[in-house]
Amino acid sequence: MNVMLNAARHTIVSLLALSFVWLGVPGQTDGQQYDESYYDMLDWSNAGIARGGRSTGVAGSDSRPLEYYFGATGGGLWKTTDGGNSWSPVTDGQIGSASVGAVAVCEADPDIVYIGTGETQLRGNIMQGDGVYKSTDAGETWEHLGLAESQNIARVRVHPEDCETVWVAAFGQHSADNPERGVYKTTDGGASWELTLFKSDKAGATDLVVDPNDPDVLYATIWEAWRKSWGMSSGGPDSGLWKSTDGGDTWSDITATLDLDPASPIGKMGVAVSGANSSRVWIIVEHEPEGGVYRSDDGGDTWEYVNDERKLRQRAFYYTRIYADPQDEDVVYVLNTGFYRSEDGGETFPQTISVPHGDNHDLWIAPSDPERMINSNDGGGNVSFNGGQTWTDQEYATAQFYRVTTTEHEPYHICGAQQDNSTACVPSGGWGHLSAASPYFYSVGGCESGYIASNPDDPNTFYAGCYGGSLSWYDHDTGLSRPIQVWPENPMGQSAEDLRERVQWTFPIVFDKHDTSVLYTGTQKVWKTLNEGQSWIQISPDLTRNDPSTVGASGGPITRDQTGVETYATVFAIAPSPHDPQVIWAGSDDGYVHLTRNARAASPTWENVTPPDAPDFVRINTIEASPNTPGKAYVSGIRYLVDNDRSPYIWKTEDYGETWTKIVGGIPEDDFVRAVREDPTRPGLLYAASEHRVYVSWDDGGSWQTLQRNLPITQVSDLVVEDDDLVIGTHGRSFWVMRDIGPLRQLTPEVTTADFWLFDPTDPVRDFDNAVNVQYYLADDAESVRFDFLDRTGTVLRTFEAEASEEEEEEEEQGGGFGFFGGSPTPSLTAGAHTIRWNQRLEGWTDFEGRIFWAAGPVGPEVLPGRYQVRMTVDGQSQTRDFDIQMNPRAAELGVTMADLQARFELAREIRDRVTEANEAVLRIRSIEDQMSDRLEETDDARVEALAGTVGTRLDEVEGEIYQVQNQSNQDPLNYPIKLNNKIAALLNLVEGAENRPTDQSYEAFEYLSGQLQEELDQMQLIIAQDVARLNELLRELGLDPIDTEPPIT
Repeated sequence: MNVMLNAARHTIVSLLALSFVWLGVPGQTDGQQYDESYYDMLDWSNAGIARGGRSTGVAGSDSRPLEYYFGATGGGLWKTTDGGNSWSPVTDGQIGSASVGAVAVCEADPDIVYIGTGETQLRGNIMQGDGVYKSTDAGETWEHLGLAESQNIARVRVHPEDCETVWVAAFGQHSADNPERGVYKTTDGGASWELTLFKSDKAGATDLVVDPNDPDVLYATIWEAWRKSWGMSSGGPDSGLWKSTDGGDTWSDITATLDLDPASPIGKMGVAVSGANSSRVWIIVEHEPEGGVYRSDDGGDTWEYVNDERKLRQRAFYYTRIYADPQDEDVVYVLNTGFYRSEDGGETFPQTISVPHGDNHDLWIAPSDPERMINSNDGGGNVSFNGGQTWTDQEYATAQFYRVTTTEHEPYHICGAQQDNSTACVPSGGWGHLSAASPYFYSVGGCESGYIASNPDDPNTFYAGCYGGSLSWYDHDTGLSRPIQVWPENPMGQSAEDLRERVQWTFPIVFDKHDTSVLYTGTQKVWKTLNEGQSWIQISPDLTRNDPSTVGASGGPITRDQTGVETYATVFAIAPSPHDPQVIWAGSDDGYVHLTRNARAASPTWENVTPPDAPDFVRINTIEASPNTPGKAYVSGIRYLVDNDRSPYIWKTEDYGETWTKIVGGIPEDDFVRAVREDPTRPGLLYAASEHRVYVSWDDGGSWQTLQRNLPITQVSDLVVEDDDLVIGTHGRSFWVMRDIGPLRQLTPEVTTADFWLFDPTDPVRDFDNAVNVQYYLADDAESVRFDFLDRTGTVLRTFEAEASEEEEEEEEQGGGFGFFGGSPTPSLTAGAHTIRWNQRLEGWTDFEGRIFWAAGPVGPEVLPGRYQVRMTVDGQSQTRDFDIQMNPRAAELGVTMADLQARFELAREIRDRVTEANEAVLRIRSIEDQMSDRLEETDDARVEALAGTVGTRLDEVEGEIYQVQNQSNQDPLNYPIKLNNKIAALLNLVEGAENRPTDQSYEAFEYLSGQLQEELDQMQLIIAQDVARLNELLRELGLDPIDTEPPIT
C-alpha cells in the first residue's frame, strides 16, 4: 500500500511547508521538539513472532520448583512461575541494557536475584551490557549495582547462605582493552565491589564456579580474546585457570597443573565442581593439540585428560561450557551445538539430550533434584522436570531480527530473518481468516541472517539472503524456491582475502524504485539482475577500502571461525533513488560511501562521497535515499566493534554527497544508530533505530528525542514507515509496530498553541481495521467533549460524549460480552493526548437487562465504504476532519461491488430494526406487568386480580415466543432453544460475515422470521387494545392510575 495515497487526503499537508525552528513555545525544548504529551496516545504493540531468540544465562530455585529465569541476549530477563508454561519479561523499563547474559538466585532467599548484563559469546552481533542489577522481590523491581565499565558479565554467583556475598566474572569490553575485567566480589549486596582477580587489560573472566559444599573454594577461568568488525581472536598468554580457597579474596593461578604444551596458547575454558565430591573438578579447554575435557580428583592439583572429542569443543568461542551433576560424581554435561551427557566422569559422552533448539549456552540443575533443570540456547530458555527427556516450549517474543521489511500485501506483512532460525513474515493484521491458534507467520526462503525483499508488484515473490552469500528466490503461492546467488561457490571456512566475491553475513537485497524487474545485491561490488537471478550484471568496481589487515583469517590463534560474519570489506548498504533511476547510493562495512548517477549506463561510474569526518572502518549500516527530495540522503554508521566506539553516527547530504552534515544532537553519546528513515509524507520528519531505542526528529536531524514510549530497551535493528505505521525489527524482542502515527506527522506550532486539536484520522480498511481511531489533544481539562460521526451528507450517524459530572459513570458503563463491543467509547476530559474508537457501525438494536443471546451481540450495521467526517466539540468549540473508510481490496479483487455492499448494509439495517422492535416488545410487556403488580398492591379488588392475571398470562405467552425467558447464563441456549429475537439478531452475523451481497436464503430467512415476529407483535397489540384497555377502565373506576402501554424509554 502506498503511504502517499493516504497522506494526500489529509488537510494537514498544507501545514508541512512550515520548516522553521522556534523557541519558547510551551511543551517544547531547544530545537524543533515536542513534549510527549502531544502524542501520548501513541504506543508500540508487539507484532510477533512468538518464537524465542538467543539466551546465554539461566537460573532456578531449589526451594521453588516452578520458578525459573532466563536472560535474553537482546530482550531482558524473563521469568516463569508455572514451570515454563508461560513467561513474562520482568526487567522492562528498569535496566539500561537489553542483553542479560548471567542470572543467579540466592538459595537462602529466592526473592533475591542478581543479573549480569552483556554477553561473552563473541558473535559478530554481540551486544554490550551496563553492569550488574539486583532484585529483592523476585524480579519485580531492580537496582543497578555498578560495574558498568566492565560492560559484559559472564557469570554471577551468590553465596549459598549469605545473599550479600556475590562474585562476578567480568569479561570486559569486546573490541578494546580495559582494566575493568576479572573477578569482582561484594559482601554488602553490591553496594561496593572489589576486583580480587585481575590478569590484564586484554583478558577477562569468562567462567566462575563455587564449590557447592564449601563456598570458600572457587574456580575461575580467564580468557584473552577480542572481537572486531572483521574478525575475532580467542586465546593468548593471559588465558588461564585460577582457584581461591578464601572466598575469592585471593587467587592462585593453577593453569600449569593442566600440563598443557606451553608453546601453544590457551583459549576459552569452562569449569565445573561436583556437588557430590568437591575434590572432583572438570575443565574443558580450547587448545591445540591438547584441547578437550580434563578431570581432577584432587581439587585441581593434578589433572587427567579424559576426552578430546571435537563435538564438545568445536567453535570454542561460542560454547565451552561444562556442568556437574549435583548428586552423582560421574555425571557431567557439556554444552555445544548439542547437549551432551557423560555417566563415566567425562570419559565418553554417548548421550545427546534432545532440546527444542540447538547451540546450547547455559544450564542450571536443581541441587536437590537433578531431574529438574533449565537450559538456554539460541532459541531461548526451556525447562525440564525429567532430566531432559522433555522440555517446555519456547513460544515467547524474543526473536532477534537483523533487518525488517514490509510487503505490498493488503494489509502489509512484516518480514525479517531471525538469528539461528529462519526467515519469518507475519501479517500486520487481517489474518483471522486463517483460524490460527497464535499469530500466523511463514518462512520465505533464505535463512537466519539475511535481507528479505518482496516484489512490490507481486508481494508473494520473495528474495532472501543467507550467510555464505546464499540468495534464494521464493514463490509463496506455490512454495517453490531456487538458489540464485551471485557467485555460487561456498565460502565456508575461508578468509575474505581468498574469496572471489566477498559477501557479508547480512548483505543487501534491494529492488529498484522504478522498475521491479531490477534487483540489486552486493558483494564488494554492486550487482543487478534483470531476470530474477538467472544471471547477474556487475555494475560497480570494488567499492570498499579492502585494507589487507581486515580481510585475513578470523578466530585464531587456536580455532578459526569464518562463517561469513567475519567476511569484511563488502558493500553493506544499497539505496536506489526513488526520484531518479540513474541514482544509486552504496555503503561499505569498512567505511566508504559511493554514488552513481548513471546507473542505467553499460558501465556506470561511481564517485566516493564518503563524509569527510567519517572515522575509519565505520560500518555504513544503512543509507536512506530521501523519499521526498532528490539528491538528499541519510547515512547511519556503527563502529562499536572498533575500539569500543559506541558513538552515534548519522550524516545528511542535500547535494548528492558533495557536502555532509552530522546530525546526532540529542542522542546519547553511547547509543549508536543502525538506521534512519524519513517519513514519506513530511519532509524532515526522521526516525532513528539505535542500539537501545527509537528516536524522532521533526527538524531534519537538527535535534532528536526519544520515541521509546512503552517499548522496552532493546536493540532496534531496523525500521520502516509503512502506510500510517512505524514498523521496527528488534534484535531480541521480535517485531513491533506503532500504529496510526498521524499525530507525529501533523504536529506543528499551531497544535501546541491550540486549546485542543483533532488530528486527521487514519483511513481504515473494512475487514482489516475494526475501528476508526480518532486521536485528539486537550491542552487543559475540559467540561464537555463530544464526538459526532457524520456521513458525506452531514447526517450524524453516531455520537459519543462526556460531561465532567458524568465521566466516571459513563466509564463504568463500558464493557462487553461474548466477543462484542458493549457500551460506548467515552471521550476523556483530562488534559493530554487521547484516542477514541468508532467501530464503523450505526447504533445497535435496543437491548434489555438480563438478555442472553447466542451468537449475536448488540452492534449496529457496519457503514459503507466512503467519505465520512468526525466533529469534535470541546466546551462549545468544534473542529472537523474528513476520513475515508476504504473497501476491502481482497473483496474488490473477487468482484464485490458497492451495490453488493449497499444491499448488505440495507438488510443488516432491517435486521437491526426488527430486533429493536422485538426487544421493545419485551420491554413493553415487562413494563405492563410491572405496573400491574404495582396496582395489585394498591387494591384487593377481585376483578382487578382476575383481569390482570389474564393479561399477564397472555403477555407471557407472547414474550415467550419472542424471547427465551429461561436463559440466564451464556450457555443456557444449548438447553433452552432460542426464540425469534435471537434468531433474527443472529442473522446479522451471517449477513455481515463476508464482504458480499447477502445470499438469497438470508433474505428468505429474514422474511420468514420477521413474519413470525409480526404475528406475535400483532397479538401483543390485540391484548393491549382489548384486555389491557378493559383493565384500565376498571382501574379508572377504582380511582387508580391506568397502565401506561407505551414502550419504556431506554
